[in-house]
This record gives sequence, C-alpha cells and structure tokens, in this order.
Amino acid sequence: MLRVDAFICLVQKKSFIKLYTCLSSPHEVDNRHMLLSTWKRKQNGFKILVACSAGPHPTANSYLSTGTNTEKESSAIDCGLEEFSWPSPNDEIPFWKKDFPLWDVSQEVFDDTEKDPDLMHIIHATAEMAPIAKVGGLGDVVTGLARACLLRGHKVDIMLPFYECIQKQQINGLELMTTYNSYHDGQWVPTNAYRGVVSGIPLILIEPSNHFFKGPAVYGGCYNELEAYLFFSRACLEWMQVTGTEPDIIHVHEWQTGALPLLYWDMYQCLSIKKPRLLLTVHNMEHYGECSKDQLSKCGLDGSLYATIDKAVDDRTIGHNPERLSLLKGGIVYSNAVVTVSPTYLKETLCSGWLASTLIRNRDKYHGILNGVDTAMWNPATDVFLPAKFHAENIEGKRICKHYVQRGLGLAPNGSLVGSCLSNDTNRVPLVICITRLVAQKGLHLISHAIKHIEELGGQMVILGKASDSRVEREFESLTNLHNQGTSVRILLTYSEELSHMLYAAADMVLVPSIYEPCGLSQMIGMRYGAVPIVRKTGGLADTIFDIDDQSNQDMANGFIFEGIDEGSLNGALNRAFHHYKEEPDRWNTIVRKLLKIDNSWNNTAGKYISVYNSIRVR
Repeated sequence: MLRVDAFICLVQKKSFIKLYTCLSSPHEVDNRHMLLSTWKRKQNGFKILVACSAGPHPTANSYLSTGTNTEKESSAIDCGLEEFSWPSPNDEIPFWKKDFPLWDVSQEVFDDTEKDPDLMHIIHATAEMAPIAKVGGLGDVVTGLARACLLRGHKVDIMLPFYECIQKQQINGLELMTTYNSYHDGQWVPTNAYRGVVSGIPLILIEPSNHFFKGPAVYGGCYNELEAYLFFSRACLEWMQVTGTEPDIIHVHEWQTGALPLLYWDMYQCLSIKKPRLLLTVHNMEHYGECSKDQLSKCGLDGSLYATIDKAVDDRTIGHNPERLSLLKGGIVYSNAVVTVSPTYLKETLCSGWLASTLIRNRDKYHGILNGVDTAMWNPATDVFLPAKFHAENIEGKRICKHYVQRGLGLAPNGSLVGSCLSNDTNRVPLVICITRLVAQKGLHLISHAIKHIEELGGQMVILGKASDSRVEREFESLTNLHNQGTSVRILLTYSEELSHMLYAAADMVLVPSIYEPCGLSQMIGMRYGAVPIVRKTGGLADTIFDIDDQSNQDMANGFIFEGIDEGSLNGALNRAFHHYKEEPDRWNTIVRKLLKIDNSWNNTAGKYISVYNSIRVR
C-alpha cells in the first residue's frame, strides 16, 4: 500500500494550467497508476490529472513536485508532465492572453492581523487603483495600503474617477449611490457616484456627465487632463458634503489630487466639513501638475491668490510672464502631513530639485515611509497566472515557470523534457527580466546596454514595458527588430499584468537600473518571486537592496548593487551576478529561498502611515 498525503490536481484548459491540492488528509492507495487512471477525466472542458505525493505533507497550493528534500534540488520533477500543454510562440493566442480564472484577491487574505485599538475612517482620493485602473506603481500602493488598513480594523474607502476604460465586471456589487452636482468652469455638472467593491476594498466611483474620463485608457482621453483632475478633486469633497460624510483622514496622492487640500481649507472646511485632516503622498517628485491661474480658477478657487512663493507658485517661473502654479506644491503646503515613498528619497528631495526649499520649510510634517508589496496579489504560492506554484520550502515550481515562459516566448529553454519529467538545467543559463515604463528615469541607456552585455555573458533577457514617447518607442522598436529573431532576447513593448506575474516567477534576476527611483516596486515583487535584484543605488532601491558581496552585512544581503550611471558600473554588477549564478548554484538556491521569506508586506508600512494619521487627526 502507498501512503498518499495529498492529491495534486493539474487542471488544463487549452494551454492554461492550474494546480490545486485536492485532499489534505492521508489516504492509502493500492497503485499510483490506477489512481491516475481513475482520476484522469474531463469535466466542463477541463482535463484533470491527479498526481499524488508521499511522505512529508506539502502545504496547500503545492506544486508539480513530490515530497523532496527542500535543501537539495531533485534531478527531475516526477509529476506527470506528459499531460502538461507547453506554450509556443506560434500559438494563435499568446500564452499570457489565454483565459484565466477570475481572481478575487480578497479571498487570498487571511484576516489574522492584529486590530488597532483606535480606529479611523480613511478615504483615499486617487487617479489610480490596482487592478482596475493601474498605470504604474501608484495603483499598487493605493490598493495595498488600503487593504492593510482594512485588515487592521479601519474603515477605508477609495474614491476614483469612473474611467470609461474600467471593466465593470471587475467590480463587485456595482450600484448607483447618488447623483449630485459638482462645479466646473462656471457650471454645475450632474455627477453620478457609484459604490462597489474591488479586491475586498470599498470603492466610490465618480462619473461626471461631461466628457471627462472618457477614453481608451486611464490617461488616454480627448480631454484636458489637468482640468479633469481639478474637477475630480472638488467632486470628491462635494460628495462628502452632500452625503454628510466626514472621514478622519482624506489621503490624496500625487498632483492629480493636489488641489483637494486647497479646496478643503479655503472652501469646504468653511462650509460644513470640519473633521477631516489631509495627508498627501508624493510618489514621484518629478510630476508637478503645472497649472495656470486661470485653470485653477475653473474649480472655483481664485487662482491669483495662490501665486505666491509660500503657497502654490512654481518657483522656476517667478518673474516670468505668466507665472505658473504647481498643484503638487500646493498640496504639500496645504496638507497636514506629507509622505514620500522611501527614507532615502526623502533625503534626496531635501537636497535637490526646485521643490527642495518648499520641503525644507515644511520638513516637520514631511515623512519617508517605504512602500510595501501587496502579498495577496503577489504570491507565488497562490498566483492564478502561474503554470506552477512555489514557495521558500519548495522552489521546483519556479523551474517549471521558467521553462514555460521560455518556450512560450521562443527563448532557448533551460533543461529538457525526459519522458514526463523536466531535467535540471546543466548549462545554467540565467534569465534576466526588466519590467518597467520606458522613460528616462528608468535608465534607458543602461537597459539598452544590458541587452548586449547579457547576451555576451550567455544569458537571456526579457523586457516588458511601454515606451514613454515616439522617440523612445522608435529606439526600442529598432532593438526589437535586431534582437527578437534570436533565442536569447525578447523585447515586448506593451504591458500585461498576467505576463508580468509569469515573468517574475520565471526570472532568475530582475534588473532595475534607475537613474532615480522614489521607491521601486519591481525589486520587491521580484524578491517575492525569488528573482535576485540587480539595482542602481538610489532612492528606495538603496533602502531595500543590500549587496551579496558585502561581507559586513551578510544578514541583509539580497541582491547586487552598482552606483554609477555608466555602462561599466552596470557591467560589474551583471558580471558578479552571473558568476554567482553559474559557479555557485547551491548558494544561489539558498539566496532564492531567502528572498522568498523576506517580509515586504504592507502591514508594517501601514502601521507607520497609521502613526502619521493619528498625529494629525482631530479627536
């Protein structure tokens, strides 16, 4: 008799693979092959293969592997891979665009977080929220922080423009809550407020009856973006006044809602909303929200009153005709507290840039709090987009993810199929990924150079990201035409949430060569999936990554760092990373497991935000 501790279900539909732990208690079977033939069946268009594992019980959402010694990699994965449908670059539908199960991230959250004793009502006013309206890290931060505060017992709402591009099926319980009027440019605009839930987080969507927020993308409409966000900032406060809602904290983000503190203190606080206090998070100090006095006046304020150095004038335009305003500066001046997204970026912004003098004048209310990672959304043990799951105690699934992505993109695959098993990669070819917006901040010249140097080192590279403008797009299209025909580089000038999850899971290394980086999420998400970061020492990258070759700090060591913005500095970090990967495989696997155990969750970060909230709230 064979003692079986778990049945692992491999569910296949087209080329999508999903794994489930079917049973969690020990069972005895006469014959493994009989078990397989008994359970192999078709159901609702899915092909289900059940494998089993004997010995130590694997955790739930375990993997295409049997009970192996976690300290030593097995030479093959005994998992019935003859049933596994591997993708191909010739597939009519790319593997990351296949059908995936609906994923309610809130179901992945275990509510065992200790509740705070002094609870608040927090409303976020934001231009982005992951996953329904995400362009960059802002959307991830808003969702992650909101969920963490909810788990600590606080009441949290997110207020978001109801962009035309939002997929309504992603919103649970969507319903019209109220219709009211909000002011813009001499007119009261009929506005709908909808309520719904996304990933377990309450959401209020603001939909004006005019042309604002109509378009194919979050920032892609045929309307004046600045005026649209001025309208949204006032519409949020107008909704609070109409409904009698007075949260403890209104948390605004970036320049898009930078006018809300001005509107609150100079208009709504004088009317009926007395209780809220305001916190502004600056995610990137390079986006100022440049604004004319006339434009600011369209939301009902007298723009000329803010054209002073102690309020909202853009210091760079003083003495010019006309002078300009900055919504970001106005938000900094008028908020009760200001947070930026890492301690090092706080120091950098106090020392350089035209806003430094404003920040120095307001430094008593200026805080640097490192972002976290949404560990429910980014979890290799439960991620529905992955062909195989893994965690720190069993990283075999990561090898399958790498092989899967390589085959799907047409890269030379590591390892080979021997019968129904995936053999170990004896050549040790590392896969480096770079998932980023292709903008100057991200070190475009270093990314371009990395392609060439990684090829020279015998590695593989995948770049996923959208170009910022036509010049950058043409440059990377040329690189695409040059490199994408081979088997070692793929440049994908798009963004896909599904593919990004797969790439992090497949990657051996994640490259983040930013010229400046307020916080950076890519390196933290990479670590969450066992990809070793290679980063330039700046901003939040300096706060999260510590060099593996620094013998004085081995407890913290988790990546490779370079300091210069030249190609030679990058080469040095890549050379060291490749040496460790190829020459010290056992140590490399130890590092991967270490990364998978690092806690960069939002809970600790949320605690720091809550301390700031408590310092400014009215009691």
